[in-house]
Amino acid sequence: MLENRNLNDEPIMQGKRKQLVEILKNKGIQDSNVLAAISKLPRHFFIPGKGWEYEQSYQDKALKINSGQTISQPYTVAYQTELLEIHPDEKVLEIGTGSGYQASVLAMLGANVLTIERHKPLHEETAALLQLLKLDKQIQQFYGDGFEGLPQYAPFDKILITAAAPEIPPRLLEQLKMGGIMVLPLGEGQVQQMVRITKTGNKEYRTEVFDNFAFVPMLKGVE
Repeated sequence: MLENRNLNDEPIMQGKRKQLVEILKNKGIQDSNVLAAISKLPRHFFIPGKGWEYEQSYQDKALKINSGQTISQPYTVAYQTELLEIHPDEKVLEIGTGSGYQASVLAMLGANVLTIERHKPLHEETAALLQLLKLDKQIQQFYGDGFEGLPQYAPFDKILITAAAPEIPPRLLEQLKMGGIMVLPLGEGQVQQMVRITKTGNKEYRTEVFDNFAFVPMLKGVE
């Protein structure tokens, strides 16, 4: 399943990550912990193949992975992670495991990550990778419908949605703890607004709106 991956972290790749961090700084990412995690985590491990996509690993762009999905642009990963304000030992629910890169960034910040993927082959492939990278102790993976969340593990300190939600999923709001934060790209169409929601009371929330991004749509059910 992982035969077509380059899981060696050559010095040239380490150098490219440092260059990527400088790009992210210049684009406004300020959280030193987030930048350190991106500097340490080999993004090329999460990209299948050794062709064009692999060569582009440390450019600030989204790339194709399996099951018709993408690994998000590094700036997008850093932006969403910064908005989440992760603290060590927080319980974080991620909707859309994908390649596992975003979940791994959260884990490197000390979060305990529970992540849901709706594509079974991608779920299994990423599980094998995270086990190989010894990140499976800090990242629990689930195959299921992200709109439903994981109520049996709620409440969560933070919730991150990595696909464009047409609306704020009500089941996920219910699973957010008091004072908890949810970050998601909200809206249909080609462009969405990044939104941060903070739970301030019983069914009371504060909503902040940030920059525009482009994500693949968040879909119900499983495949």
